[in-house]
Amino acid sequence: MSFARSTIARGGRPFYGARLGVLMLETRFPRITGEVGNANTWPFPVHYKIVRGASAEHVVRRGAEGLLESFITAAREVIADGVDGITTSCGFLSIFQQEIADACDVPVATSSLMQARMIQSMLPKDRRVGILTISAADLSRAHLDAAGVPEGAPVVGLEDSKEFYRVILNDEPEMDVAQAQQDLLQAAARLVEQHPETGAILLECTNMSPYSFAIAQETGRPVYDIVTFIKWFHSGLRPQNFGLAARSGHGFTDV
Repeated sequence: MSFARSTIARGGRPFYGARLGVLMLETRFPRITGEVGNANTWPFPVHYKIVRGASAEHVVRRGAEGLLESFITAAREVIADGVDGITTSCGFLSIFQQEIADACDVPVATSSLMQARMIQSMLPKDRRVGILTISAADLSRAHLDAAGVPEGAPVVGLEDSKEFYRVILNDEPEMDVAQAQQDLLQAAARLVEQHPETGAILLECTNMSPYSFAIAQETGRPVYDIVTFIKWFHSGLRPQNFGLAARSGHGFTDV
């Protein structure tokens, strides 16, 4: 008579299965499927943490002044909860990339902009990765340098849009999604018209990713955003198991 080999489940965390921690701005504007703040966007579980006092207006227009310690504290709290990697809900937080990474013992990916150098390396020498941002006026060279964005990358903002810019930065509770999409399409068209060397488009703002498909269709360029970045990031936190590695005790509790 034989018995199945017993297994031991190992604990030590308050929850399991959500490897990614998302540091959220404190906002009330709509977060539709496709953007970082809607859990339905992700094909894996995520753990959200709101950073109180971190409004979109404060982070974008005021350079996130005085908020670094709040983000570091929030990052450490979700790591203690059990996540294995950190991201955020605003591309302008690239300004804190190194400081938050230095303060954490897990990988940190603050901004979609961190993809820029890799995207540029995949393009011909006469092509550039172009950036759409919610505010070109506020996206400083310091933000770009912190994310490793190459010099010469063209940048176009949404300051003149009818819906998108106003709703996000004024934190309004309603958005005309069709108009917001039109705003993004017009900005993307302006980017490739003013900078025909644009070979790929990178969306800085995490609220832009629901419109990536439409932008790619409209411009004929590949489009990268926070979702493309974090899916890649998460794949390293949880590599696919092809059945060759034995499962550890920790693995039994993290399924």
